[in-house]
Amino acid sequence: MSERAGRSGLVAAVPVAFLVVFFVWPSGHVLVRAFGAGALREVLTDPTFRRVLWFTSWQAVLSTALTFGAGLPAAYVVARYDFTGRRLFRAFVTVPFVMPTVVVAVAFLALLRPGGAFAFLGWDRGLAPMIVAQVFFNVAVVVRIVGGFWANLDVRREDAARMLGASRARVFREVTLPLLAPALVAAASIVFLFTFTSFGVVLLLSDPAHATLEVEIYRQAFAYFDLPVAAALSLVQIVVVATVLWALSRAQERSALPQRLVAADVTARRPRGRERLFVAGVIGVTTVFLALPLVALALRSVRPGGEWSASAYRALATRPATTTSVVSPGLAIRNSVLFALVATVIALVVGGCAAFAVAARSRRVGRPLDVLVMLPLGASSVTVGLGFLLTFGSPPLDLSGAWILIPIAHALIAIPFVVRAVAPALRSIDPRLRDAAAVLGASPRAVWREVDLPIVTRAFAVAAGFCAAVSLGEFGATLFLTRPEWSTVPVAIQRLLGRPGEANVSQSLALATVLMGLTVVIVLAMERVRVRHLGEL
Repeated sequence: MSERAGRSGLVAAVPVAFLVVFFVWPSGHVLVRAFGAGALREVLTDPTFRRVLWFTSWQAVLSTALTFGAGLPAAYVVARYDFTGRRLFRAFVTVPFVMPTVVVAVAFLALLRPGGAFAFLGWDRGLAPMIVAQVFFNVAVVVRIVGGFWANLDVRREDAARMLGASRARVFREVTLPLLAPALVAAASIVFLFTFTSFGVVLLLSDPAHATLEVEIYRQAFAYFDLPVAAALSLVQIVVVATVLWALSRAQERSALPQRLVAADVTARRPRGRERLFVAGVIGVTTVFLALPLVALALRSVRPGGEWSASAYRALATRPATTTSVVSPGLAIRNSVLFALVATVIALVVGGCAAFAVAARSRRVGRPLDVLVMLPLGASSVTVGLGFLLTFGSPPLDLSGAWILIPIAHALIAIPFVVRAVAPALRSIDPRLRDAAAVLGASPRAVWREVDLPIVTRAFAVAAGFCAAVSLGEFGATLFLTRPEWSTVPVAIQRLLGRPGEANVSQSLALATVLMGLTVVIVLAMERVRVRHLGEL
């Protein structure tokens, strides 16, 4: 075994230990306690459950394909062109991804229901609004992961191919696409996971004929109180997700090509001539598509009762202290920011170690770990939430009174973003750079500090932005673990929506607007991180 492979095995111990304690153990606890005799057989043989599995699979594939169709043009524009408002546009694209699904689903219903701007489409409920909403949520994944990696590709290869007479289409197909393949596979795996395990959007926008596995797990657990069947469905979901991730991990490993990455500012240039129309068109269409639901939220928050007023925001500022049913918005915002910071640190440390091990090209370590770190995204929130309550509410690890469980749950979801953002950058480092540094007498630690780290800094910055955004918008697991004094902004929004009265609805939408603004501030801060002299390596 090589020295690098040996180090990757030691580094892999960090994410493996974290995931075993905070994911495998709680999930296994639920399955062992809840799994009833014959439940798995019932799930596998019942035609109704098989139809649910089939629908969940093909709608996820369709949603992933449409998300790439909507996101790739924006990823290209962000990566290759330097235009006014570029940083703001990247931040804006990220906002829908972190919005609580309940709030966004209500916004889509407002646009599509009778009297709404798009009521003529007849998409009040069903497959179409569900797919459109899923594309809305996941465009950010394609733009940030693919666009971030695309921005660091050396344009001289493409220029050389063009000088030899290749058309733009052929250059993209034979030069750019193979180099982008690791990032494309990484983004596809994340989009597929989120569409395969979608819950809030499907629950509110779809009809009973188009239920996904996640919705069926919720129904079995909370509507029918059939925990064994819910656990069996969770197991089926995890197995399917693990199988798909294993295949995608192999595809990403095979598609990785050593290459010389350059600074993003070097590859971006001002659009010229017809390029200006193309850039403006892509930005315009993407902005309108993503802005409509967000604008609907903001407008409704300042039009309580159909009249313009800031009363919802004034009411938020004077909300009483936290009780069992009412959450102080100020406390919720403070909690959300604190949990996001802690979750980001945990995810960067654990995910960074996992990315190093995955990128080390050790099949015995990298591939299984790559699948393991992605499994929390494919697990039901019912499984994760109940697992935490059952496992950490008593010895040997009693954390029932510890707020740290919430950011740990958030970090479980954020770690895959770190791996998917950092591992492609690590794989793309030319091994000759490391070899040259070693020949000149650099220690392994110095090689990592002077060669690897400067190249992956940008990837870590992108990952940090995703981690903070994911934590700010996480809802499912938090709902299981939260106490009134630990409530986050999404939980506060849900509780306000659940209380009668137009005033509570308006305040929930006002709080959602505050969450949008908070997210933009965080993402803009991440956008200021730049890698200096990256191309000089």
